[in-house]
Amino acid sequence: MRYWVTSLALFGLLLGGASAHVAAQIALPSVHLPEVGRVLPPLPELDAGRLADVGDRLVRVRLDRIIGLVRTNRDAIELDERGEPAVRGVLVASGVDAAMIARAGKAGFALVDQERIDGLDLDIARFRVPEGRGLARARKQLAKLLPEAEVDADNLYFASGPGGALPHAALASAATGGFARIGLIDGGVAAHPSVAGRVEQRGFAKGAPSASRHGTAVASLLVGTGTVQGAAPGQRLLAADVYGSDAAGGNASAIARALGWLAQSGVAVTTISLVGPDNKLLSAAVSRAQQRGMLIVAAVGNDGPAAPPVYPASYKGVFAVTGVDAKDRALPEAGRALHIDFAAPGDAVLAATGAASSDRLRGTSFAAPLVAGRLALRYPAPSIDRIAPAVSGLVFEARDLGRKGRDKIYGHGLICGTCGGR
Repeated sequence: MRYWVTSLALFGLLLGGASAHVAAQIALPSVHLPEVGRVLPPLPELDAGRLADVGDRLVRVRLDRIIGLVRTNRDAIELDERGEPAVRGVLVASGVDAAMIARAGKAGFALVDQERIDGLDLDIARFRVPEGRGLARARKQLAKLLPEAEVDADNLYFASGPGGALPHAALASAATGGFARIGLIDGGVAAHPSVAGRVEQRGFAKGAPSASRHGTAVASLLVGTGTVQGAAPGQRLLAADVYGSDAAGGNASAIARALGWLAQSGVAVTTISLVGPDNKLLSAAVSRAQQRGMLIVAAVGNDGPAAPPVYPASYKGVFAVTGVDAKDRALPEAGRALHIDFAAPGDAVLAATGAASSDRLRGTSFAAPLVAGRLALRYPAPSIDRIAPAVSGLVFEARDLGRKGRDKIYGHGLICGTCGGR
């Protein structure tokens, strides 16, 4: 059985201005794996009606979640032209200069602020949408006015698993010194014993960092020790809270800032168990982080295969991870990306949920950190020429599921099959 590691789309890591010389450095050779039989029989056949019912239900859940969020936070959130939630009344643009800002101002788009994300060398500007104009119409107008720039809404991204803030929970903190090879973009991390003394946190939203169930769970599955064992136990972690107490938290601007901090800190592997739409700012931030040698692992979400492809998992070079149950079958609620690279346990996964609590959780959110942790053990520091052997090693580690070879459901196969307390 032959796997072609280049099919992981790692050539996309250096899109957006990287030199041909650097691109040549990460051209991965084909990797021959030994023949292995299927460990489990194929998934049972489901009739089309049942699949449609599951898909319809998950689509309704997704739409209800978006509508409920907007209704509850009308002053902070609105929908873009695709029906995706975004920060109300704000457009974000990269690649703008003073003349373009002046041009936008004359057309009624007042400059809110400008920012340079140092770790990514990315300059962005935020514009206020003119009074009485909807976000969808305004984005099209500003994009037409500034054709040289990348203009988009500041879309929001959802945690792809059960979450929620932890009231009055103590934050995990790191001992002084040491090097962190792993990054997390999520909610804040509580001071559970499994991660105590090894988590440095920074906030990128109002009220952040603030401990959350989701962020704590993902962190414990990355670096946890003791009763909650992570895929890279005992490693130090940099955690970026992009939610805090902000109703419009988890936006593209916050994620871009978080990626800048992690890149500037020398993080090699970053986990993002958040899902949302394609966004020009997020795409640029992911691409620039990748050009600096960062490997990004993302969950495919839990909105089912009928939902639109999710991002950042669908970006080129991002490792898209799905979840499997105790019988190593794909979760029926697992979402989809434009590619699937690996699978990992995503059902009844034991994770920390607070400073003194743990629980068994379900969702692709909790599969992604297991893959990221295993990848980080093979890739300790950002280095383009080390990507090929690290990824090749992870592919060798994967246990084939489903159809022989790489497939659209499980990717290269199962990683960390005994992780998560299974």
